[in-house]
Amino acid sequence: MKILLLGKNGQVGWELQRALQPLGHVVALDRQINNDLLVSGDVSQLDHIKKIFEVVQPDVVVNATAYTAVDRAETEQSAADLINHLAVKVLAEQAKQHNALLVHYSTDYVFQGHGTQAWVETDVTAPNNVYGHTKRAGELALEQSGARFLNFRTSWVYGTHGHNFIKTMLKLAQSKEELSIIDDQIGAPTSASLIADVTAQVLRYYLLNHQQQAALHGHYHLAPKGETSWFDYANYIFATAKAKGAPLAIQRVQRVATENYPTPAKRPLNSRLNTDKIQNTFKINLPDWQQGVEHTLGEIL
Repeated sequence: MKILLLGKNGQVGWELQRALQPLGHVVALDRQINNDLLVSGDVSQLDHIKKIFEVVQPDVVVNATAYTAVDRAETEQSAADLINHLAVKVLAEQAKQHNALLVHYSTDYVFQGHGTQAWVETDVTAPNNVYGHTKRAGELALEQSGARFLNFRTSWVYGTHGHNFIKTMLKLAQSKEELSIIDDQIGAPTSASLIADVTAQVLRYYLLNHQQQAALHGHYHLAPKGETSWFDYANYIFATAKAKGAPLAIQRVQRVATENYPTPAKRPLNSRLNTDKIQNTFKINLPDWQQGVEHTLGEIL
């Protein structure tokens, strides 16, 4: 089996390079030209996507590319839509034409972000910022394409590779004695390694259950168990890092409400994702969010 991985150098793509290897021959591409295949994985060139499929001839395509600059998307709407929507549309069209399974990643930002109940896959979508709108447009393109697809919605992604909240907090805590962190946005920090490992496990289950495959296509929520605020998340990072011997200057962490910390893009207060569907369908058990954070901190430090 041949697996095409796009976005290999992103947070999730970096981990997918490792996790997908046991499943088949992985062709991992980024924006640079692959010297052996003479193609790149630059999905911003929509006309180039057809060539990628023709050259690689994949059985499974895992799309880990995304425009994730949430605030910048408010002024770079075309750039965000190109990667999160239009490229996904072409990928889905090509996947259908080549009879390939398309694996994609989305976000809790497709929901309105109010309330306290964890979002389920069938809840009404209502994005409230440009990033969320472009990600939902990508989902709609998947749904309308007729392609076989698995779409994983996740939240608060971090990893050892790339930029993320953990690394930002560690950097700030090394030089600042006091920080103010938002305490009224609730979600579950999700490690890139968990996303990659679950993707591999889901694919293994999917490929072994030929008779059920048609019923398995669709949207799934992928996040660890539990919930936290950015405030409590930051405090957990600082306490864990100090316990591991990291020299931090931070002494006090102040709570701040979202309304007192304006950003160009409106943020959801409720990023909780109900993961019953993915756990029950694919017979997997998700860990508590603290496990991934502690493990990643150990690697970073």
